[in-house]
Amino acid sequence: MAITDWPINERPRERLMTQGAGALSDAELIAVCLRTGSAGRSAVDLGRELIQRFDGLAGLLAADRMSIQAVKGLGSAKAAQLVAVTELARRSLAERLQSRSALTSPQSVRDYLRLALAGRPHEVFLALFLDAQHRVIRAEELFRGTLTQTSVYPREVVKAALRANAAAVVFAHNHPSGVAQPSQADEMLTRQLREALSLVEVRVLDHFIVAGSETLSFAERGLI
Repeated sequence: MAITDWPINERPRERLMTQGAGALSDAELIAVCLRTGSAGRSAVDLGRELIQRFDGLAGLLAADRMSIQAVKGLGSAKAAQLVAVTELARRSLAERLQSRSALTSPQSVRDYLRLALAGRPHEVFLALFLDAQHRVIRAEELFRGTLTQTSVYPREVVKAALRANAAAVVFAHNHPSGVAQPSQADEMLTRQLREALSLVEVRVLDHFIVAGSETLSFAERGLI
């Protein structure tokens, strides 16, 4: 049944307008973005399928346009709409981090990193370069690896920090396995990067691991 055949007070867009976005499920919010469904399926049905196909909302938000477009019933226009929504959310969080200290808005940092890294099929190593007030200068994807590991070169990280004129840095990488636990290699790499950057007076404030909807902070674990 098409959503237009539903009672008005049950339609996602009308409920959003009367009750607020928080009253809608993930699938209903996606339906509002999609606007219409496909043959035999409502927009809510498509929303549910997308969440299932990409193993959750985090995976969907991290998916690229071609992966979304490959889902039956989603053409280029609907895929572009979803990618645009995700990019707007990412840019909004980036603006927030640029206007305030990353240390006083840890949830914003986590939200940004989940949008940037969750759902990636391979490991990605990312750096948030910060100024002296710990505001984000820019985020930079430094290395991309395989499903299980990535090669990170301290020399290249130091060069990137100097190019950004950074006073501090927050590192992050994802675990495609879905397990947000640091390995011995992760801990060793963090120590090597901290030692290398200390030579150019750049502080390493934290290192996050993103695995699905989870984020682990090295600083909170006492590993920095």
